[in-house]
Amino acid sequence: MEPSASVRFFDAQFERQLAAGELQLNPFEQAALPFLSGHVLDCGCGLGTLAVAAAQPGCTVLALDGSAAAIAHLRALAMARGLPITAKQADLRDHQPPPQAFDAVVSIGLLMFFACPDARRQLTRLQAAVRPGGVAVVNVLIEGTTYPDMFDPVQHCLFGRDELARAFAGWTLLHAAEQTFDAPRGLRKCFSTVIARRPP
Repeated sequence: MEPSASVRFFDAQFERQLAAGELQLNPFEQAALPFLSGHVLDCGCGLGTLAVAAAQPGCTVLALDGSAAAIAHLRALAMARGLPITAKQADLRDHQPPPQAFDAVVSIGLLMFFACPDARRQLTRLQAAVRPGGVAVVNVLIEGTTYPDMFDPVQHCLFGRDELARAFAGWTLLHAAEQTFDAPRGLRKCFSTVIARRPP
């Protein structure tokens, strides 16, 4: 698999994080963790902090990422700790998880690194992977973001401000939030996060 510009960006970032020992849950992962149970798909798992936090109390986790460095780290960590995590490198722009296979599906900070048609197709596939009564956790950058430096200039997608919530029409919204964070040079990152339960 030829890595995309965003995968190369994150490979370098993950190496820096590992060297600095920066392995804490981010705010979006902290919000997601209480809703995870059973068989979990973490799509875009990065270094696996959420996968590890979910597996420690008993979830079984399939963790996917495009970064070879991230997956190698997570595999070694899961083996060393005896955690029920299967970590695989995958091209997430076109990955198709099995339908209705997971009690919880997580995609935090991933879809915006795809072209919009790919991002929206993958969102639909992630929703389809949730079992009836299961939970989806999705987080994306949205319109209003002024910090696109990390993006491939062509292959990226900013979601509309209410697009994510609308995509979960018919689901039970457990959490929906827009958050803005400061970025370098006085810019800002604007995120939308939805946690929703699929109808039983």
